[in-house]
Order: sequence, then structure tokens, then C-alpha cells
Amino acid sequence: MTGRAHVPVPHRCACACLLCGAKAAHFIHADARDYFRCPCCGLRFLHPAQHPARDEECAFYLTHENDPDDPGYRRFLSRLAKPLLDRLPPRASGLDYGCGPGPALAAMLREAGHEVALYDPFFAPDPAPLSESHDFVVCTETAEHFHRPGEAFARLRRMVRPGGWLAVMTCFQTDDARFGTWHYRKDPTHVAFYREATFRHLATEWGWTCEVPVKDVALLRRPGGRSA
Repeated sequence: MTGRAHVPVPHRCACACLLCGAKAAHFIHADARDYFRCPCCGLRFLHPAQHPARDEECAFYLTHENDPDDPGYRRFLSRLAKPLLDRLPPRASGLDYGCGPGPALAAMLREAGHEVALYDPFFAPDPAPLSESHDFVVCTETAEHFHRPGEAFARLRRMVRPGGWLAVMTCFQTDDARFGTWHYRKDPTHVAFYREATFRHLATEWGWTCEVPVKDVALLRRPGGRSA
């Protein structure tokens, strides 16, 4: 595995927000990493020069134990699955974006009668589902890994049909004072940190609606469709 040295960043410099492009100010220096805070969309993000290398990311992901049959893991994913299932029409078709090596959420949605395609840049790299449109796209514990979240969310947006849903689960960042000691920040592959306001900002910019049924879950709906 090839290591990547962290490049020091002047603490008073500014950086374009990786999600909305607004001017973001230096936020905090922690564990030899520099983070920025966007005043427009609320994203907190690691300076791009300090992102982990691709082989480092993959090696770290392989240490995760996400068994699709683990009841505890399924309970965790049900925080997104249940409110989404309550809103989906019968026999919807969707995409699990960033499904990982054990696509448990896809299995849960299939068990509920829906069709689910898979995509993951490391573990299910077939790009075919990315050129299709879907009734729903789910993205669980993935958005925090986006090196270019603006591009990633533009792609996710394009794949949702009118009347469809983009369902995202990621640990919402809430307390700036504790950011430096936050366990979620300390994961070396986590580079982008969202607030509830970040997803509401996206929905407003897109002309979509946004619901937050439980903490750390955002359901964004595209207008249109038969049931809109």
C-alpha cells in the first residue's frame, strides 16, 4: 500500500467548496489534516491535497465487517430502509450506489419486492446502471467518502426519475466544537461531512423536496411522475 504524505495548508487560506463551489474558509487543523467550512451549503470537508490514495481507501474498506445477514447491521440500515419503503410504490426499481462488498440494503429492498441494481467503484464497478434512470437511488455510508461531492451528487440527481427518490444516510455533522475529536472524522477515508442543512440546500437548489425522517437520513424527492 502506497502512503500519501499530508500536505500542510496555510490556516488562513480559502478553498472552493467541493459541493457548491462557494468560497469556504479554513475550519480546523486536526491530526495533521486541514478541514474547511462552507458558509453556503454547510459542508465541512478535507482539503483535496490530503485525500487518501485509492489503494489506501480500498484496503481500509476491506477491514469493514458488513455481513448482509447480520441482524444488527440490518437494524442499522432499516433507519433508511423503513421510511423509504413507506414511500415507494410496489415493484419499484432502484440502485444501491456505493453498495460495498456486502450489499445488505439491496437485499432488504429486494425482499420487500423491489428491483435493485448495484454500483460501487471498488466492489461492483460495472457502470451500466449509471446510465439508467431509477425510481430510487440509495446511498448509505458512502457520501462521506466522496472526493468530489459536487460531481457525485450531480450524477445521483441525473439518475432519479421524475417522482423518484434519492435516499442518503451519513452521520450528520452537528457540533463544530467537537469536530476535532469526533470519531466519524477520524476515519481516514471520510473526507466530506454533511449537515441536515446541506441536504436541504441541495433540494432547494434542485427544486426538489427534502425530508429528514430520522437523524442522519435525508430523503430527497424529484418533482413529477404519476404520484407527485
